[in-house]
Amino acid sequence: MRIIRFKKKMAACATSFAAVAAVMATAGPANAAEYTVMDNCDVPWITCSYGDLRLFYNSKDIAIQNGYYKSAFTMYYSNVSDHWGTSQYQGSTLTTYRYVFGNGGNGNGQYMKNNAASVENCAPADNYRVYYNSGYGGTSQYFAKNGPYGDCNITNLISALKNNNASSHFA
Repeated sequence: MRIIRFKKKMAACATSFAAVAAVMATAGPANAAEYTVMDNCDVPWITCSYGDLRLFYNSKDIAIQNGYYKSAFTMYYSNVSDHWGTSQYQGSTLTTYRYVFGNGGNGNGQYMKNNAASVENCAPADNYRVYYNSGYGGTSQYFAKNGPYGDCNITNLISALKNNNASSHFA
């Protein structure tokens, strides 16, 4: 009697396992798309005009030489809660944009989060802050708007933030 019950339980378990395996085998793959951008204004769901805050791969002495950009950089114009990137569902597809350094030079194509060494604020009216943590937390550094003659101020990140930048915010 016990052998028959055991065989029935085993048959039921095997049938359940087969049903689960069949469902999993026919399930479609998750749809995902990932892109890299060097300007957060290139992300379709972010509304902004142009990038005013530039984060450079190199320190200021290497980043700009004789008035020319020698280092790759990323541009932002808006609050960026995570320098790693941003994601959003577009229909059934999860679309992700990762921020990378661009425009050639040292660091071109590298991910931006925790890789910046200097900052240039070219905003005529906006001050910025760069933060150690995502979500605008931890140690931060303030960057004033550009000067009265339209000059962009480039500054090295403080040692606590150099290669430890995770978010930026209008200040």
